[in-house]
Amino acid sequence: MRLAAFTDYGLRVLMRLAAAPDESLTTFRIAEEFHIPYNHLAKVVQDLARGGFVTTQRGAGGGMRLARAPDKIGLGEVVRYLEQRYALVECFRSDGGNCLLTPGCRLKSRLAQASEAFIADLDRSSVADCAFPGSGTGTRVPARKR
Repeated sequence: MRLAAFTDYGLRVLMRLAAAPDESLTTFRIAEEFHIPYNHLAKVVQDLARGGFVTTQRGAGGGMRLARAPDKIGLGEVVRYLEQRYALVECFRSDGGNCLLTPGCRLKSRLAQASEAFIADLDRSSVADCAFPGSGTGTRVPARKR
């Protein structure tokens, strides 16, 4: 399976926050550390807040934190939430897509089973299991090569 960049960025945010659970981090700081465009990451953070994964606070001293303990946020739950807008294949779209094979297709059920197995495996891990190493100790992500 391939995750959307949106989901990848969301997981990175949660991993970074899990490494410093007592620290409030700004979207700008995480965007800078992980070399992610700020405007795109801001949309990801808004979606994570809507999903109940992070809390945000504006203004001086603001930023974001995990809404729950990192061991209480399952990777499967996050991926399931962030990927809901992306269909694995056209026939998985909410409108059914436009696939001509749909009436007699035997692939769709296999893809659905594979997708469920993928998420089920992620359900066995939490954000705490994937906390970004060294983040809370001042270690930074290596600079992007130009």
